[in-house]
Amino acid sequence: MSDQTAQPHGPPSDRVRVRRKPERGHYDRATIDAILDGAIVGHVGYLIDDQPFVTPTAIWRQGDRLFWHGSSASRMLRATKGGVPVCVTVTQVDALVLARSGFNHSLDYRSVMVLGRAYELTDETGVLDALRAFVEHLYPGRWDELRPPTRQELKATSVLWMDLAEASAKIRDIGAHDDPGDETWPTWAGSIPLTTVVGTPKPDPFVPAGMTSPTLSRAVARR
Repeated sequence: MSDQTAQPHGPPSDRVRVRRKPERGHYDRATIDAILDGAIVGHVGYLIDDQPFVTPTAIWRQGDRLFWHGSSASRMLRATKGGVPVCVTVTQVDALVLARSGFNHSLDYRSVMVLGRAYELTDETGVLDALRAFVEHLYPGRWDELRPPTRQELKATSVLWMDLAEASAKIRDIGAHDDPGDETWPTWAGSIPLTTVVGTPKPDPFVPAGMTSPTLSRAVARR
């Protein structure tokens, strides 16, 4: 995909319009959803008494909603529920980019920014469905193998969501770029790909011999 690729979809709002290098902006849901579905961690930005905070947390998508969860005692969750404005970002770095000048060093990446308001799921069925989706997002088929959550565990867990109506993606995937005339400067230039490597699962001491380890979802594994 080139920086010059025409984008058929416009931004859903001016707030999420990509201004710096606008040709890198993508506003179609297929692109946005693919980046979100390959993510494990997102960063939730919010205000408490005019002080900005950004908290990393596990995120997952269900249809037109983005979810995150945590302890009901969490300051972040208590501060953001109830329709509070938030900004959630996700970034996947694909390569380190080296040019022949320090100014032109860069990264190849895929990122998403979502603006909106955070709301808490309050009914037990909705919370269970969301937590199931969280586990299945990472490990397909695993939820049905687990001990059901207790009422106390559900009480201690908060699940928040925001809709994806106001979101944009920004992608750089062009590799190295030099200013005209720099090509002859005698130093190495190019890109160094970065990938997520899935290691060998390490069972705990109570796993019976020969039991198959969980399968990581394809969307996450191919990050």
